[in-house]
Amino acid sequence: MSRGVVVAAMSGGVDSSVAAALLKEQGYEVIGVTMNLWPEDEPGVVQERGGCCGLGAVFDARAVADRLGIPYYVLNFRDVFEEQVIDRFAADYARGRTPNPCLLCNRYIKFEALLKKARQMGADYVATGHYARVDRDPLTGRYRLRRAVDARKDQSYALYALTQDQLAQTLLPLGAFTKPEVRRMAAERGLFVATKPDSQEICFVASGRYTEVVQARAPEGMRPGPILDLDGREIGRHPGLAAFTVGQRRGLGLQGGRPLYVVALDPERNAVIVGPEEALESEGLLAEDVHWIAGAPPEEPRRVQAKIRYQGRLVPGVVQAEPGGRARLDFDEPARAVTPGQAVVFYDGDEVLGGGTIVSALHGADHPLARLALAR
Repeated sequence: MSRGVVVAAMSGGVDSSVAAALLKEQGYEVIGVTMNLWPEDEPGVVQERGGCCGLGAVFDARAVADRLGIPYYVLNFRDVFEEQVIDRFAADYARGRTPNPCLLCNRYIKFEALLKKARQMGADYVATGHYARVDRDPLTGRYRLRRAVDARKDQSYALYALTQDQLAQTLLPLGAFTKPEVRRMAAERGLFVATKPDSQEICFVASGRYTEVVQARAPEGMRPGPILDLDGREIGRHPGLAAFTVGQRRGLGLQGGRPLYVVALDPERNAVIVGPEEALESEGLLAEDVHWIAGAPPEEPRRVQAKIRYQGRLVPGVVQAEPGGRARLDFDEPARAVTPGQAVVFYDGDEVLGGGTIVSALHGADHPLARLALAR
């Protein structure tokens, strides 16, 4: 008997291909789909072989679906992708933030728009090749999102916004495997993508030229402006806030003296603020648009391990939910390069508690950035 119908998002890569294969072997009726996301007039867009959702992905995913003997479709999500991912991406850069478009895609496309379409198709589940696990708490009955067995490939950070309803209809079959195991399973099943390299590019940006997207959609993010030191003195000029991120050292065009880093971006003055490496340290952060997977925030301050960037290490601290969907995280020890626009994700062991978008770093009164803010 069938275990249900599942729409498997297929990018043409080894992970999503093996996920679809495993689900079919486990007794699910699998429908393979690739999402058509790429606006044809987007500057720098990857139109041919590159990207996780470009035309090359369609060619490879269709070939894998044929090999597996499952139906396959290309679904058009151009409009919602443009609105919810590309436009947000450009607008955030123009605001002096550094967004992660893959988080936006997971939240608004794969587990919202695609799940809605899957329900219309009569499917019971959606599935992806993410390295993470979903299970159910035997005591509360709530669904839980947990880190993958392979810590090096864990992608639970990118899925923190999933709701209870979404988790109930999500299958992540790769969470219990390592990447080498997945490649071996692909080879054993005769899937030609077994040795295909992982995609490293933003799917709607070619060769890292994301500033072209910002220039086309939010040109205010590419207005030239001053580079200021921590005393507020202009020591250089920049071509646009979108070209910089907190922690950046290269590309400042400043000569001589002590190495300087981007320590903040000030959209009000259209200024890049630079300082020594120690000025990158923060005592905590504020986050907005915070989502708690259990459905409600913790009532009391809670000790957590947190990630403040996708490839970052876990840092210990205490999180406190605040009104208006916000949260404050205080680190046990100062953390480096807290970056507005990136996500902070809270963990208890291997369980994801929730996360949100970083609004600002928190500094003590004697921190140079705090003094600069007081001088404005």
